[in-house]
Amino acid sequence: MDKTASGWINGLLGVMIFSGSLPATRIAVMDFDPVFLTVARAAIAGTLALCLLLAFRERRPHRDDLFSLSLVSLGVVLGFPLLTALALQHVTSAHSIVFVGLLPLATAIFGVLRGGERPRPVFWLFSGIGSAIVAGFALTQGFSASLKGDLLMLAAIIVCGLGYAEGATLSRKLGGWQVISWALVLSLPIMMGLTLFTMPGNFERLSAVSWLGLGYVSVFSMLIGFIFWYRGLAQGGILAVGQLQLLQPFFGLALAATLLGETVSWTMLTATLAIVACVAGAKKFAG
Repeated sequence: MDKTASGWINGLLGVMIFSGSLPATRIAVMDFDPVFLTVARAAIAGTLALCLLLAFRERRPHRDDLFSLSLVSLGVVLGFPLLTALALQHVTSAHSIVFVGLLPLATAIFGVLRGGERPRPVFWLFSGIGSAIVAGFALTQGFSASLKGDLLMLAAIIVCGLGYAEGATLSRKLGGWQVISWALVLSLPIMMGLTLFTMPGNFERLSAVSWLGLGYVSVFSMLIGFIFWYRGLAQGGILAVGQLQLLQPFFGLALAATLLGETVSWTMLTATLAIVACVAGAKKFAG
């Protein structure tokens, strides 16, 4: 298997894992404070990442890499989880899909600014059409007007796009799982301290599903998903593989249909096919 094909497979696996992040966060913030949820998921994932780094005896990153790792930490370890957790107190998970549809564009822009990639002009056309399709579909699923929630989600997308692009660029040097692991470990002392400080005083009132939500975003969204995602972006290109994020909302809905028996509409199927066409077009003109 060539490097590009491997990159697309890894990227697709990462997107499939991330597809459960917003629903899991939505469930978790029903019981957990958003700040506690953010720092706790980072502390749990950081502890696991530290164990992995020690087990494989990975060498420490060079001093020159610390700035990039800090950007990754600020973007995907702290920024996106906290901002989305706060936003999901004001908007529905369906409404948040509107903004997830903008994430490939944000990743592509930072891929150009930070990763040095140069797509052909047609790439932006396919990327823009794909984002518009996702946004349009999301609006048909439900709309919850909240300026505060919208601004928080927009900020989340911006910092996440930066974290994705920065991590992908650094993955070419350090490796995919090493980048997210070192980013988590870099923030671990602060996150662990804040976890203890913001810990709920009474755990008895917390439901089992909220704990499951915390577990999912800690282990899968915060660590395992990034292992595949950063490797995929590094192998297949930030701009091209990044467009796979357009499929994330549809994977989430398909998951809901499989596990919860929800109906999959013809609108969803049609939109998914259109998105696949846009992803294919973006891939062709990414380089």
